[in-house]
Amino acid sequence: MEAAPAFEEFRPASDCACPGCVHWRRSGTHALPPGRGGHPGAHGARRALVLAAAAGSVLGPGQALPAAAAPVQESFSQVGAGVSAPKGDDPGTPQGRQSPLHGTSAHGARLRTTTRAEIIARARQWVNARVPYNLRSFWSDGYRQDCSGFVSMAWDLGGNEWTGTLDQYGTRISKAALAPGDILLFHNPANPERGSHVTIFGGWTDSTRTSYLAYEQARPYTRKKATPYAYWKDADRYRAYRYKGLRAPGPAGAAPAVSARYPGARSFGPGAHNAYVTRLGRLLVARGGAPFYRSGPGPRWGDADRRATRAFQLAQGWRGTDADGIPGPLTWSYLVTGKGRDIPGGRGAGGGQGAPGAPGVPAAPAAPAVPVFPGKVHFRPGQSNAYVELLGRQLVRKGFGKYYAVGPGPRWGEADRRAVEAFQRAQGWRGGAADGVPGPETWRRLFR
Repeated sequence: MEAAPAFEEFRPASDCACPGCVHWRRSGTHALPPGRGGHPGAHGARRALVLAAAAGSVLGPGQALPAAAAPVQESFSQVGAGVSAPKGDDPGTPQGRQSPLHGTSAHGARLRTTTRAEIIARARQWVNARVPYNLRSFWSDGYRQDCSGFVSMAWDLGGNEWTGTLDQYGTRISKAALAPGDILLFHNPANPERGSHVTIFGGWTDSTRTSYLAYEQARPYTRKKATPYAYWKDADRYRAYRYKGLRAPGPAGAAPAVSARYPGARSFGPGAHNAYVTRLGRLLVARGGAPFYRSGPGPRWGDADRRATRAFQLAQGWRGTDADGIPGPLTWSYLVTGKGRDIPGGRGAGGGQGAPGAPGVPAAPAAPAVPVFPGKVHFRPGQSNAYVELLGRQLVRKGFGKYYAVGPGPRWGEADRRAVEAFQRAQGWRGGAADGVPGPETWRRLFR
């Protein structure tokens, strides 16, 4: 049985749950300015701990309703009679039709297997990246930036589906069976662009099961939000589905399955640590990139991965941003299908033993001198400068990059502080000497 987190911390857009604010939200006058009778009390964003999955609500893939129960016509009641969606909570988002992944011609590939944890992890990637809603645009992973493209991505489908076809990939389930990774789907066949919508169920917010944590692609960007069950409007027209390719999680410590599909640019670069980095390195080694790796390849992104990727890109005749050392969909497809030219001078499918510095193979850069410590003033909350990014990148190189979900970047944040603290503790320091703020000695040891 897969474990789900007991609590999620989030900032609801309609933040205050006091009876007065609930009344104003339900009456609709909260959208008016105070001079016209609107609610004057904007309480600000209040952090709330919300129950994400009630005990026993996470079911294994074999616990979907039997086929005989598929035609369940369950009514999804709204919270409060006649309540309309607060302003901004009804996405009103049209969607595109079926289409292949952007940049490929493949569509409708075999049903891939995945776990609940992997579905939610992919959904969170878009939430964290704040992917803008756009029914005509595609994100770096090839999926369309609308509600159905978002679910296609989270379910790891072989193409961009829409609300009229997503049900083909799922099994109808009841409200009682809902668990994280399932979806709530409404398709309006009479007018698909009016009302049709789909969300990913992230867990119940409390024991009453009247609201849940919804992951969805809506204007202006992907969001995670406490939502009335089944949705702000047309609640009785939503149906719950469980992905047909759902599988139980593997044993502890088992390596995740790596799809041949391009996983997106966020899987590579400073701070990345995943199975796709390992596979990239092995593919590069097979194509002549072995001289770039002193050890590995491994799951943590490093300079060897970047240099080997760039050498492969240069071998294809690409230049500029097309040879930046970060694999895009085209680079990835060339590697997994064996297309293109090997790295010259390397030990690959068509090359011999070589070394950096041979024609077409970038030479290893000289070891940089330790930069001068700029002072602690650059590493405080609210600071944004080049020294913060330089520090973060060096922490990643030294093996302390696990704290970065994205980046490192120029703005000092909690990820920087925790990474510095971990480095300081690795030196054997404790107390005030391991406060997460770099001093001259931390800086010297980090860059030496």
